[in-house]
Amino acid sequence: MILNALELDFFRNYVHFQSGFDPRVNLIYGENAQGKTNLLEAITYLSSAKSHRARYDREMIMLDIDGAFLKGSVDSRGRTFTLEAKLHRGKSRQLYSNGVRLKTAGELAGILTTVLFCPEDLYLIREGAAARRKFLDLAICQLRPRYAQALGEYNRLYEHKTRILRDWPENPSLLQTLDDFSLRMAQTGALVVHYRAHFVKRLQETAPPIHRDFSGGREKLSLRYETVSTVTDPLAPPRTILEEILAHQERHRQAELDARQCLTGPHKDDLAVELDGRSAKMYGSQGQTRTAALSLKLAQREIFFQETEEYPVLLLDDVLSELDAKRQSFVLNHIQGGQIFITCCEEEKLEGLEQGRSFHIQGGKLI
Repeated sequence: MILNALELDFFRNYVHFQSGFDPRVNLIYGENAQGKTNLLEAITYLSSAKSHRARYDREMIMLDIDGAFLKGSVDSRGRTFTLEAKLHRGKSRQLYSNGVRLKTAGELAGILTTVLFCPEDLYLIREGAAARRKFLDLAICQLRPRYAQALGEYNRLYEHKTRILRDWPENPSLLQTLDDFSLRMAQTGALVVHYRAHFVKRLQETAPPIHRDFSGGREKLSLRYETVSTVTDPLAPPRTILEEILAHQERHRQAELDARQCLTGPHKDDLAVELDGRSAKMYGSQGQTRTAALSLKLAQREIFFQETEEYPVLLLDDVLSELDAKRQSFVLNHIQGGQIFITCCEEEKLEGLEQGRSFHIQGGKLI
């Protein structure tokens, strides 16, 4: 899976950018705040129509401009694809593959898959559950179009239900729609739980061996998917999970009305990470939690390869400078094949990587 070329107009601080890339290593260097991370953000957006930094598309459009444009040429699955995204202020985005407009972001799945390492990911274990849910969601959305659709629908229903619960004391008639939104949330939520559970199962098979190598066999990594308490088997068919989520909703209905917020559903899910049977979040050192986070990311890359028989495009955003020499060497030694983008402040040779091309970025321009 190779990104051959990228073109940007009015995206972040780029008035215009256009360049081809090496199929192996692409080193993007320059001083801080020049636009290096913006390039990687554009690549991840073309892969999933999601940003790891922005909540809304309008945040990625240059100030005082009405819209932005992204275009990438991708070799994938034995074919060449042209992916395009048009972002607008106040209007819905438009996504295209080979000139055909896509109805949903889920249709991007499998065309350009990416795995991103950024400095924030090193704190993935220490962060709250939302960070680990985001990790799961960004990974699964690239593999399963139906999951992306279900997640988008669930988030939309969650926002509606949240408004109902917040405003019902002032407008009691809103309660007439509450049960309908709860049912639809349970239906889409059952799909979300099902897909997350199956991805976590793959992580459970893939991440511990990587972590064992990383720690020199001194530590044992284990993962556990935590979801709605009434769900006895998250790997069960969605129909079974639906009944268990509905039971949980009914049990918490009055509590939600009293609290005026949505208390039950997969929006509270978590991925529990343990080292030698103890919570990594609670008891792990900084080095241990960083090692665990990197193991999850490398496992994600392996799962993508197992699924597609192509390595995803690997994006290392200034992450190597945050690692000690041992961890930096381990990451580089575990990169076998595939295309890599690395951002750093200075042009430098990184031992263990094939040679490729270097790009100097300054003020949103390719120098």
